[in-house]
Amino acid sequence: MKKDIIIPIVEGVHVVAFKEWNDDFLENSWYAYLVNDTDNLLEMATVVSRAYGLINGEERKTSNFRHAYAKVEPRTATKVELLENNVLQLNNEFMVAYFIGNTMFDKTFVLEANSYNDESSVDLPIINKKGLIGK
Repeated sequence: MKKDIIIPIVEGVHVVAFKEWNDDFLENSWYAYLVNDTDNLLEMATVVSRAYGLINGEERKTSNFRHAYAKVEPRTATKVELLENNVLQLNNEFMVAYFIGNTMFDKTFVLEANSYNDESSVDLPIINKKGLIGK
């Protein structure tokens, strides 16, 4: 029965992070976005995020945050959440699931701890800014 289960490969969908002006903090802050760099509509998209890792030799983790989007249009980016300065020193994990037609896709993306800097930044798809792409 396992051989009958088809697990499609996620292509063209990413979780990225880049700096954007934050009016509340009056500074540039890191934000995570869900990017649909395909020609397909993503339906019933969910993102579950958490952060985990070591700070000063002590294990730390955050609560899970859940985000749901009825539709993510083709060739667009949707803001997921603010990445507070405290979690930038942790691994930030984003579990993404969505449907294209009747097929469900899922993938976990990780933005690695302490990688939030200009040296690690690359050109991001769709957004036309520099930032990080989850692995």
